[in-house]
Amino acid sequence: MSIQSMSVAEAIRVRRSVRHYRAEPVPPAVLDTLLELAAEAPTSWNLQDRSVVAVSGEEGRRGLAWATDGQPQPREAPVVLVFVAEPRAWREDQGDVHALARRNGAWSAEFTAAFAGASRAFQEDLERRGLLREYAVKDAVIAASFVMLAATELGLATCPMNGWDEERVKKVIGIGGRDDLAVALLLSVGYPAEERRHPGRRPLERNVFRERYGREAAVRG
Repeated sequence: MSIQSMSVAEAIRVRRSVRHYRAEPVPPAVLDTLLELAAEAPTSWNLQDRSVVAVSGEEGRRGLAWATDGQPQPREAPVVLVFVAEPRAWREDQGDVHALARRNGAWSAEFTAAFAGASRAFQEDLERRGLLREYAVKDAVIAASFVMLAATELGLATCPMNGWDEERVKKVIGIGGRDDLAVALLLSVGYPAEERRHPGRRPLERNVFRERYGREAAVRG
């Protein structure tokens, strides 16, 4: 299968989470492409309430190894992407977002005015319910998912990482003490030094339903 002809469906099927990487660096142009595609990922209300920090220097990756309790990915992968959620982004001036949408012919002046008001009301409701962080983290994780598929198409391996200390990660990327920001996900990126086989997935009927969730009785029983 050639990288150039890989479809989205193929990328989804062949992607595996890789923990060990060759020392070969990711070319700057390839990394730039991944970061550009991360920005293209869906974002609710077009808030773009997530950022990506690309950590490729030895000191930064060593720090992320410390923040992940010694996991091998930050030590071995040439790049680790840290996806940062920005729960308070909606409070910032969104004028540039609105102006760009109008220049691109995506939004009319009337739509922009109504959209801005509805978006703020929606975020205020989330704030009252204590859901702003969760909402922003979802946007950041969606961006990370896009990067994983794009990296696969470009012949790279990735691994979405759990098991990290948020305050340590924040310190490494220069946002220590910033309670207004949240670390959503760490994603290692590089050329694989191992082959990971697909462990398989349960039959669709185990987890896929139509119209209504279908496992309630099984879970309770």
